[in-house]
Amino acid sequence: MNDKLKIKISIADRVYPLTVEMSQEEGLRSASKKIDGMIKQFEANYAVRDKQDVLAMCALQFASQLEQKSVDNAIDGSESIERLTKINDLLDQYLG
Repeated sequence: MNDKLKIKISIADRVYPLTVEMSQEEGLRSASKKIDGMIKQFEANYAVRDKQDVLAMCALQFASQLEQKSVDNAIDGSESIERLTKINDLLDQYLG
């Protein structure tokens, strides 16, 4: 059975035909809706001359959110390692 789907995604009033895995369809449709919502928000709040500018701002916002999550996870990861090391040291003292 072929797990590929042919779908059409609309972003900024343009249609993009895609062939995707079935498991990706929902995520792609959700992402396109978020992008269109963000476009409308930028157009409503700022004097935008060109769709290219709006799309660039959307890309920047999504990328910055992704990078911030990565930074936050790195910070949380190092704190977790530090805590585990302390717990391990306490266990060594108790058992040793």
